[in-house]
Amino acid sequence: MRGNALLTFVNVLVLSLLCSVIDGIRRKYTVERPVKRILNATHRLTKGEFEARIEPFHNLGRMNEFDVIIGDFNRMAAELSGIETLRSDFIANVSHELKTPLAVIQNYATLLQNPTLPKEKHTEYAKTITQASRRLSELITNILKLNKLENQQIFPEAREYPLGEQLRECLLGFEDAWDKKGLKVVTHIDDMDIKADAELLTLVWNNLISNAIKFTEPGGQITVSLKKSNGVAAVQIADTGCGMSPEVGRHVFEKFYQGDKAHATEGNGLGLALVKRVIDIVGADIKVESIYGQGSVFTVTLF
Repeated sequence: MRGNALLTFVNVLVLSLLCSVIDGIRRKYTVERPVKRILNATHRLTKGEFEARIEPFHNLGRMNEFDVIIGDFNRMAAELSGIETLRSDFIANVSHELKTPLAVIQNYATLLQNPTLPKEKHTEYAKTITQASRRLSELITNILKLNKLENQQIFPEAREYPLGEQLRECLLGFEDAWDKKGLKVVTHIDDMDIKADAELLTLVWNNLISNAIKFTEPGGQITVSLKKSNGVAAVQIADTGCGMSPEVGRHVFEKFYQGDKAHATEGNGLGLALVKRVIDIVGADIKVESIYGQGSVFTVTLF
């Protein structure tokens, strides 16, 4: 009797030890290894190694909770990597754009220090410095706007105002630019009031008009129209410029994307990304139709 009890105790003890060993091995492969791998990847990520990824385990041929965590981690790392790339590109592009007006200001300010400079040249150089300063100010303002829009720190403040008058004012703001290129400007603008954020929409019109002028060859034509039908206002800004290929058209609203390398030095690929963000915020819609070599038409619909 006593011998049987002892044998039973030994068997239970051996089984307990065996279960402990098996459980330890199971925990090592199913818990400790995944946790250690996740921690190592997390430490790499915190050090700025955004390429850090974790291979899924798929224990027993199926997804488990760790695989779900790993999938979320890999997606987060990919998003951070994309953000870091955009940040680096943003800094590089904006730095280039800032240097241009600063160089103009510096060079013409140096020329103004010449005591024998004729009065007409003095006036011309001072005007150039003013224009460069205005461009620099507008660039910085747009950068700050884009940053706020990207972080949703700006919300539309709708008020009623005359949209036709706003379009005319924006168009007249580029009179020197279209006159310099000898462009024909055609307008079909109906007078109507809308309720929207005027400041945000000004960014849209300025960017679209600026692009139309920039991508239209000297002697070409740009057309700005405003029509209202069934309570919906449709603004069209068309040009007879270089147009876009279907591939460029698919990416034209992406940040930092520049399809026409010939005009890459005239911008940093932020304008249409800013336009699209504003359009989304105010609840409007924008479409582009373009034929390569013939021109483009941007249509903004305000509901």
